[in-house]
Amino acid sequence: MAGTVVASGPGVKRFAVGDRVVNTFWGGWIDSHWHAEAVLAGGPGPSVLASHVLIDAAWAVAAPATLSLAEASTLPCAGLTAWFALAETGALRAGETVLIHGTGGVALFGLQLARLHGAQAIVVTGSEDKREQTLALGASHVLLRDSDWPAEVRRLTHGRGADHVLELASGSNLDRSLQAVKQGGRVSIIGMLGGETLRASFYAMVLGRVTVQGIGVGHRRALEDLVRAIDVNALKPVIAAQYGFDELPAALDHLERGPFGKIVVTL
Repeated sequence: MAGTVVASGPGVKRFAVGDRVVNTFWGGWIDSHWHAEAVLAGGPGPSVLASHVLIDAAWAVAAPATLSLAEASTLPCAGLTAWFALAETGALRAGETVLIHGTGGVALFGLQLARLHGAQAIVVTGSEDKREQTLALGASHVLLRDSDWPAEVRRLTHGRGADHVLELASGSNLDRSLQAVKQGGRVSIIGMLGGETLRASFYAMVLGRVTVQGIGVGHRRALEDLVRAIDVNALKPVIAAQYGFDELPAALDHLERGPFGKIVVTL
């Protein structure tokens, strides 16, 4: 969600009427480790497909000054998820290689953030149609999912393997990602397009000394870090289409077709 503050309760000091804000995906998760009192937006926290939303002031972050509200609305989930995997927990550095699965919202943010940090991004996709768009966004290489992409990643990295993997498919795809990651590399489990049960070789994980981490979006402080990075670097989220509030069914249909970037509903 992104919007403008229209009213504030007594004692609120973080924001004033007229401020532009985005919500935090986990209300109450401010920093450090996730805790049980954190409230998920939309379940059971306030849903955001509405003209007015009431949230705790601690559950909001100032929107980037360089983005429109439509662009800013893509940050609390997709943008922060990619940032948390690569920058917050992954300590991404220039010269590293990030292997990214797919061309959805998190994947494209991962690609943009990899390039922002001076890393190269290799993208695996099942759609030949999205290849040119992905290359234009800054991917070093785009590999097709039905190819021997683990071997190609090894070849492109001179046998070393990828430093980071954004695993958005999971299922049995994890086993192939482990074949493509470097010794001591990191795999971030984010999506489950391939199923909610992970399947991977014991030997690939243990002998490769791979860190496999689950990513459940991120906390408020990391979102604030992301906002600063966006403003400093003029990063623009990829929006596939914007729909009016009354066009929600069409927006959901577009989402189901697999857009290149985010779908935004505006009021």
